[in-house]
Amino acid sequence: MTDTRDADLTYGATDYLVYVAPLNTAAPTAFGDPAAAWVNAGWVTTEGGLFKVDEESKDVEAAGSQEPIRTLMTKSTKSVQVTFLEALNPIVRSLYDNVPVASLEPATGTVSYALPDKPNDLRYAFLFDSMDGTKRLRLYMPNGKVVERGDEQGQTDDAMSVQMTFRFYKGASNAAAVTRSINYGSVDVSRFFPETP
Repeated sequence: MTDTRDADLTYGATDYLVYVAPLNTAAPTAFGDPAAAWVNAGWVTTEGGLFKVDEESKDVEAAGSQEPIRTLMTKSTKSVQVTFLEALNPIVRSLYDNVPVASLEPATGTVSYALPDKPNDLRYAFLFDSMDGTKRLRLYMPNGKVVERGDEQGQTDDAMSVQMTFRFYKGASNAAAVTRSINYGSVDVSRFFPETP
């Protein structure tokens, strides 16, 4: 049995970036700073992003069998939870307060806007990028929205942060709800993909 362990394939993110763009904006083809349509949402805490997959299934049972004869997948939702440090960043504020970002543009330095009584269904495209040296991971969602918001606490002990959970939905033309891109950097992973005869 071949030993394929490689310390270079461990991954310890040194940075975590969140970008926001209009709904169904195409994913950039390369890593690095994306095109002008994508806006960086600022600094996040050292925890980075927490990617979660929630799946549910139902076993189908039948007479004559002690074990299920089939399993139906009934739900598979994917989400990312991020805690943002820039509580006054207009992108972060608009996502947290569930208002269009244009609502935060001040005419003379101060802005006031009403928080919606009925939640808005504001959707955007999101990129969640992390990096470890030359290695990169990206999650792209063409259609996402904030579905959970943590408590907001103004305080003197620490920076005021806001936590949000983003849920992934299918994009235009039924595109995948989430796409993962991996750049292995300088690590040769060919040994994991032996040639087939």
